[in-house]
Parts: sequence; C-alpha cells; structure tokens
Amino acid sequence: MKGGGLRAYALVYLLFLYAPILLLPIFAFNSGTIIAFPLKGVTTEWFAQMWGNASLRRALTNSLLIAVSSSILATCLGVFAARASTRFAFPGKGPIMGLIMLPLVLPEIIVSISLLVVLLSLGVQLSILTVILGHTLICMPYATVILSTAFNSLDRSLEEAAYDLGETRISAFRLVILPLVMPGIISSLLMSFTISLDEFIIAFFLAGNEPTLPTYIFSQLRFPKQIPMIMALGTVLVLMSILLLTIAEYFRRRGIAKTGAKDTGGFL
Repeated sequence: MKGGGLRAYALVYLLFLYAPILLLPIFAFNSGTIIAFPLKGVTTEWFAQMWGNASLRRALTNSLLIAVSSSILATCLGVFAARASTRFAFPGKGPIMGLIMLPLVLPEIIVSISLLVVLLSLGVQLSILTVILGHTLICMPYATVILSTAFNSLDRSLEEAAYDLGETRISAFRLVILPLVMPGIISSLLMSFTISLDEFIIAFFLAGNEPTLPTYIFSQLRFPKQIPMIMALGTVLVLMSILLLTIAEYFRRRGIAKTGAKDTGGFL
C-alpha cells in the first residue's frame, strides 16, 4: 500500500510538472487564436509565421551566438578547473572550488544585478559580449561538475605510462587524457549550450538593445495575437532541449563506459 501511494504521488507530481509542456504542441497546432479549450482545428500557420518573423530570426541568431560562445568558454574554463581539482592539491583548493560553484546557489537576479553594476562602473557598454560573459559565469559550474566526473574516472596509470614512454605533460594531456575525457567535454558543451539558450534573467539585464530569444518571447507576451506563434516556438525549443540533453546523456554514458567508472546518475 505504501509503495502504491508513493507511485501515485510520483505520477501526480510528474503530471503537474509536465502538463504545461504537454499542452504546448496541442495549442501550437490549434487554428484558434485564443489559448483555451475547445480547440478550433489543426493548422501549421503559426509555425510558418514563426519562420517568417525577421525580429525572431534576429533574436535567435543572437541567442545561438551567445550559446555557442559561452558554452565553449565555460567548457574550456571547466576543463582547467576540473583538471586542477581532481589531479592536484594546492592551498585554498576548497574555497576556490566553492567560489567556482557559487553561481549554482546564488539567485540569478542577484548575479545579474551585481554584474550590471560592475560592468556599468567599469564603463563597459551592454551588448552581446556582456551576455556571453554572464552566461559563461552561470554555465561554468555545470561544466566543472560534468568534467570533474570525467577526470575522476580516469585511470592515472595511463597518464603515468605516457610519461614513462617519453611524453611531456602537454603531449600526454593532448594524446592520452583529452581523448578519454572527450565524451565529457561534448556533454559539457551541449549542457552549457542548452542552459545559455534558455537563460532569461542575465540576458534581460545585460543584453542592452540586442534581443535574445528568451527576452523576445517575454516581450511578445503582451500581444494576444502573438501567443499562438510563441506556443509554436516553445514547442520547437522543448524538442531542441530534449534532443540536446539526450545527446549529452549519451556522451556522458559513453565516457563512463569507456573509462570503466561507476555510473552515479546523469541528466536523464
């Protein structure tokens, strides 16, 4: 009875959590302009309207540029942080790693306002570049966690064998360590890309006059006639996020299988 109650609770919880997402494609293909039941009919007009919107394309281009740049920067910095934390002991290691992970627990509104105050006090003009810096700060803890798992699962004897065979630290890292952690790097890139693409608060404060996809969606919610197109856009974004997370999970599991480490859980 107890197990049945827990299963029922889990089912109700998941239904409550994912019901709004499940409703997105239903209203995205609804021919009515009012988001309500009963449905009027089936149409793909809102998807065609979405693809033909120049402002949306500009916002999407900005978001893709920001997501690609911040995911690469966060992953590169995450490689350094994960390598240092898993391979070396140095003074202040705990506080430094805690500082790197701090954006995970700080409210994004606080991080955004702090970055805005610092950038304006330095005379930096708000642009896509400032959003990239902010997203890199937010994505780096996730990248560090993923890459720390990848580096922890490495067999150190492989690295020591490379040194015995005459490789330098740089060549051993490039030829031995990097290929082994490559699934973790790809997983980190995809996860950071997804987080950056969906992030709203930092983009809202730091983008200036450059729209991003989340800020564009927020601005269109004031116009009822644009809601069906936003539903279509939301459907595409949900499918894209699921696809990217699935690929990230695939590479994470592939990396664990490649190194023979124990799987302690993942994204999916």
